[in-house]
Order: sequence, then C-alpha cells, then structure tokens
Amino acid sequence: MLRISVWLACSLLALAVYDLRLELQLLADHFTLTTFRAAISSHPLAVLVLLTMPPLLLRRKR
Repeated sequence: MLRISVWLACSLLALAVYDLRLELQLLADHFTLTTFRAAISSHPLAVLVLLTMPPLLLRRKR
C-alpha cells in the first residue's frame, strides 16, 4: 500500500492549482467546454493530481 504524508499531498495540491491558475481564471470568466477541454489537455498531470488526491487522502484516514 502506498503511503504519502499529508505535507506531500498538500504540496502536490498547491502545485497543481498553481499550474492551473490561468486556466481556472479563464474558466471563471468565460466557461465553455472548449476552454475546459483545453485546460485538461494542456495540463494532464495537474488534473490527474486533482482527481486522485481526495481518494488517497480518504484512504490514509482509515
């Protein structure tokens, strides 16, 4: 079982949000499916971190 520390998880989340900051601003101003798809396709690692971190943190609490 893979164990990660809370500090590592928080730093990965912070880096993922920092990487997506411009796309999140564009999505907040003008949400379209095209900008959403472009954000996902241009930053796949950041999106993967954002999607997989909650299950990892929930698994850690058990």
